[in-house]
Amino acid sequence: MTSQANLEPGMKGTSSGMVDAHNTAIAMGSGEVEVFATPAVVALMEAAAVQCLKGRLAAGETSVGVRMELSHIAATPVGMQVRAEASLEKIDGRRLFFRVTAYDEVEKIGEGEHERFIVQKDRFFSRVLGKKETSK
Repeated sequence: MTSQANLEPGMKGTSSGMVDAHNTAIAMGSGEVEVFATPAVVALMEAAAVQCLKGRLAAGETSVGVRMELSHIAATPVGMQVRAEASLEKIDGRRLFFRVTAYDEVEKIGEGEHERFIVQKDRFFSRVLGKKETSK
C-alpha cells in the first residue's frame, strides 16, 4: 500500500539551521569563500521536503531525492540563520514534485524545484546492499 491518499498538493514543510564552519563552501569543497555552500542549500531544501512528508507516508515507506534544480542567488555569511520551505506542487504516482525556497535573515538566497520518489525501505536497501555485494 502506498500513501498517496495522505498527500495533497499545497502541503508545506520547513527546515532551518545556522551557517557555521562545517557548511561553508570552503569546508564542503564547493568554493573558496566562507559563505553558506550551495550543497548545504540543497541539503536544507531537501530537509524541508522531508519534513513536508513526515508522518504522511505508509509504514515501511520513505522518500528519496532524485532531482534538484536550484538557483543559489545570494551569499550568506557564517553566523546567520537560514531556513528553507518546501511546498508539494504535484503528485504523479510515487513521484513528488516540490517548489523549494531558501532564506537567510536578510533575503531570499535560493529557489528551485525538487523531485522525490516514494520507495519501500526494505526493497530499497536490499537493492543498495546487493549493489555493494556485486561490486566486490
